[in-house]
Amino acid sequence: MPATTAPTPPEPPGILFGLPMPMARAFGLRGEAIGDDSARIRMPYDADYTNSRADVHGGAIAVLFDCVLSCAVRAHAPTQYGVVTVDITVHFVAPCNGDVIATAFCERRGQSLSFARGEARNENGELLALATGTFKLVARASSTFSTADASIAPTA
Repeated sequence: MPATTAPTPPEPPGILFGLPMPMARAFGLRGEAIGDDSARIRMPYDADYTNSRADVHGGAIAVLFDCVLSCAVRAHAPTQYGVVTVDITVHFVAPCNGDVIATAFCERRGQSLSFARGEARNENGELLALATGTFKLVARASSTFSTADASIAPTA
C-alpha cells in the first residue's frame, strides 16, 4: 500500500483531518497522515471497546475502517468533501489488545463513486484485518463549522 504523506499536526477531539466527526471523538480516533490518495488513523486501546476476551471488538475496528477508507477517498481535498459509505467489507485476520493503526488507499475516484482498500495493524506491524469499501463524495457547503463547534457540527 502506498505510503501516506508527512504526519498531520494533532487535531482537537472530534476533528478528523479538518472535518468535525463526533464518531472520531467517541472512539478516540487520531488522524496521523493524509495525502497522495491515502490516510492513516490510530485508534488507541480502550477497554470500553473490547469483547469478552479483552481484545478490540470487531465493530470498533469496522468503525475505524469506515473512517480511514472514507478519509483516503477525500485525501485529494480533505475539507472540501464529506463522504457517504455505500458499501464496506471487513476481513478479520488476528485479535488485538492494544492500539490499532489503519491505513487506506483510494484505488479509484470516479465521477460518482470511489473505491478504497485498507489494512489494520497493531503497534508491532502485525496484520489484524483487511477492508474494501465504496464511497460517494459529497461537496460540503463553504461555511461549514469552526473547531469549537465540533460537538454539534454535521459528520463527515
